Amino acid sequence: MTTHPYLGMWVTGDGHVRHQLLPNGRYDEARGNRESAYRGRYVIEGNHIEYVDDTGFTADGDFIDGVLHHGGMVLRRVAPAATR
Repeated sequence: MTTHPYLGMWVTGDGHVRHQLLPNGRYDEARGNRESAYRGRYVIEGNHIEYVDDTGFTADGDFIDGVLHHGGMVLRRVAPAATR
């Protein structure tokens, strides 16, 4: 999945929640000042994403018109240069 269009950093409008979707099927979620608050794996099928964090908690979301809707949040993709 090294070239999937949904890879990269997804961020809420206030920047509080940040999802990094990595090419190896893993994700790293930061919340506020807490880096790596949640980590786990994900699977994307079509426009749907399923998350399983390393403790076994599951969640999901949908990509609609270039926006990730997840757990009542709206996350937008950040350009790769801005995530460095």
